Amino acid sequence: MAQIKAAVCHEFGWPLTVETVNLRTPIAGEVEVRLDAVAICHSDISYADGAWGGSLPAVYGHEAAGRITALGPNAQGLNIGDPVVVTLIRACGTCPSCSAGAPVICETGYDGDHGPLTMPDGSKLHQAMACGAFAEKVVVDQSQVVTIPETMSMEAASLLACGVITGVGAVVNAAKLRAGQDVVVIGAGGVGLNAIQGARIAGARRIVAVDMSPEKLQMARGFGATDGVLATGDTPWRDAKAAMGRGADAVLVTVGVAKAYDQAPQYLARGGKVIMVGMPATGAASTYEAGNFAAVGQSMIGSKMGDVVIKRDIPWMVDLYQQGRLKLDELISGRWSLDQINEAIADTKTGQAGRNVIVFR
Repeated sequence: MAQIKAAVCHEFGWPLTVETVNLRTPIAGEVEVRLDAVAICHSDISYADGAWGGSLPAVYGHEAAGRITALGPNAQGLNIGDPVVVTLIRACGTCPSCSAGAPVICETGYDGDHGPLTMPDGSKLHQAMACGAFAEKVVVDQSQVVTIPETMSMEAASLLACGVITGVGAVVNAAKLRAGQDVVVIGAGGVGLNAIQGARIAGARRIVAVDMSPEKLQMARGFGATDGVLATGDTPWRDAKAAMGRGADAVLVTVGVAKAYDQAPQYLARGGKVIMVGMPATGAASTYEAGNFAAVGQSMIGSKMGDVVIKRDIPWMVDLYQQGRLKLDELISGRWSLDQINEAIADTKTGQAGRNVIVFR
């Protein structure tokens, strides 16, 4: 049993408190990772604000990178000292979803209330999203980590654990975008920028970014957007269609806002797809006229974590990064210490940040 510093949520909507907690040693199939960097994702913020409920007290954080410091029995293909990306994608490898090549929707449940974290008195401390990476170390299942090159920046690598794979994967895996097709990306935040560069890498003809912020639209052009449309107008889909000369083959909704989902079909071409990436708060609902989808062959597709297979897709994205074709460093807008996590979260909530990263050394 080790004692580590972690940022703990005791009450939804209140600041996190950095305190000492217990982390048990890894058991069969698990690995311990000393973290070098963990990025702040809007999903962490939504959980901490109570948007999706959950167990408390809890340690959030799921977009991390570091080095393996201990291995449990039967952990295979990994070594102490390996640099790794740590993801929330915990997969058993044998359930129907895993067997079908969809580990992101693994059907084997995980109880974070009985994970490796406890409070100093031995009471419950929830390991949120099977990760709990707002902490100096994590213990996770071996399925959640992927080795990376020694030369890769840990700060850049941490982004591959969620935002990058979710955005790029939504384009190549969920939308199955073909070269020459047209794309609209609603939301130019961390996931949206990665959907934009995923569309660029996939060879999209037109990539239209839609956002409430002119500054975000300008940033989107740096990641490959050919056009930008302000979402503050009454009919932004008309401006997007004017830029493309038609409707979009794929509309990726990367924000967790019900209104964005209400409007998404307005951007579509006949036969187009809405890719549902962003997660609104529990209970938020959108309304559609179903007959319109049937009449012109449109569809809505949910995409969790970009439908990735991390041991296939993360090495591919690392290679693109090393070639200069995938932007990671440019996504980082601020670097903070663990003690500054509440300030980093507040900065992220302004909507102007790309990715804020907690750096441990």
